[in-house]
Amino acid sequence: MDAGRTESLSVVYQSRDFLVVNKHWDLRIDSRMWRETPTLQKQLRHRFPELADPDTCYGFRFCHQLDFSTSGALCVALNKAAAGRAYKCFKERRVTKAYLALQVRGHVQENQMTISYAIGRNSTEGRAHTMCIEGTQGCENPKPSLTELEVLEHGLYAGAPVSKVLLRPLTGRTHQLRVHCSALSHPVVGDLTYGQALDQEDQPFRMMLHAFYLRIPTHTECVEACTPDPFVPALDACWSPHTLVQSLDQLVQVLRTAPDPGPTEGSPAPCSPPMPPSKPPETEAQRASCLQWLSEWTLEPDN
Repeated sequence: MDAGRTESLSVVYQSRDFLVVNKHWDLRIDSRMWRETPTLQKQLRHRFPELADPDTCYGFRFCHQLDFSTSGALCVALNKAAAGRAYKCFKERRVTKAYLALQVRGHVQENQMTISYAIGRNSTEGRAHTMCIEGTQGCENPKPSLTELEVLEHGLYAGAPVSKVLLRPLTGRTHQLRVHCSALSHPVVGDLTYGQALDQEDQPFRMMLHAFYLRIPTHTECVEACTPDPFVPALDACWSPHTLVQSLDQLVQVLRTAPDPGPTEGSPAPCSPPMPPSKPPETEAQRASCLQWLSEWTLEPDN
């Protein structure tokens, strides 16, 4: 899929109220720049001109953000009411997101871990628009941040030791996954902001971070999408896995069957199997009336 082509748009979920697209890497979501640059907004307008909303700045309501260099699942609300329902889920932290990444500088030693470095804005000269962990010089207003990490595979990327991991952000800080990976001394392959390029001549053609799974349990619809895994040898000959630690398919099943995080008191969970409505106990008067009706019905002559 060529990000530069307006017609290059992969849709992985579609309903009356929502779209989930598989965003290309190195593609802006939207842009007010005067010159013609490919954006996801332009791809959507080309593919779905009838769905564009003239009351919005870009024609479409993006429910969340993905970095320019990050690929994967991105949800678009097709009307104001749907956008409000999705926003409520994000605000209440009921959204489940999982990312795939390749991490460089040796293999990650722990197969499972929770990364809890607080993240703030970097005020250091020359590091504008970047983030850093608490305790770093120039770190302003650090906020609690949590990421769950599970190792999937160990292998080599262009000859360097690399681990393939599944990352689940439990908070939503700017550049959270990239900053947390860098704080572990295992930055994302191809992340030139928080890591370094590999020393080999065959440099990564992209940043190896992909939004793999998304679930937004609104009170009217469960928006759930799983995108294809882009980090496989068939798509990138530089990636050569040699040790399987955990099966991605099994972790996907865990994600699909897990209860939605943090539901609001009394709110339904449409991603979970629906519970039958409870009925009040039958009163003696209702039971007597039912028995009377049944006795009358059995005395009626056959038609």
